[in-house]
Amino acid sequence: MAVPKRKVSPSKRGMRRSADALKAPTYIEDKNSGELRRPHHIDLKTGMYRGKQILAVKD
Repeated sequence: MAVPKRKVSPSKRGMRRSADALKAPTYIEDKNSGELRRPHHIDLKTGMYRGKQILAVKD
């Protein structure tokens, strides 16, 4: 049977649980189109990523 060797302090427990909090997703304003998009993601309306055309735009 697994038994903890030492008591986990409230500080350590809190540090472990700090990632469990829900956060709202981050959005940034695109420099070219002004639309909101996720950081490090392709802008689906224009198909641009970091100043380069990645996807062809559908009409």
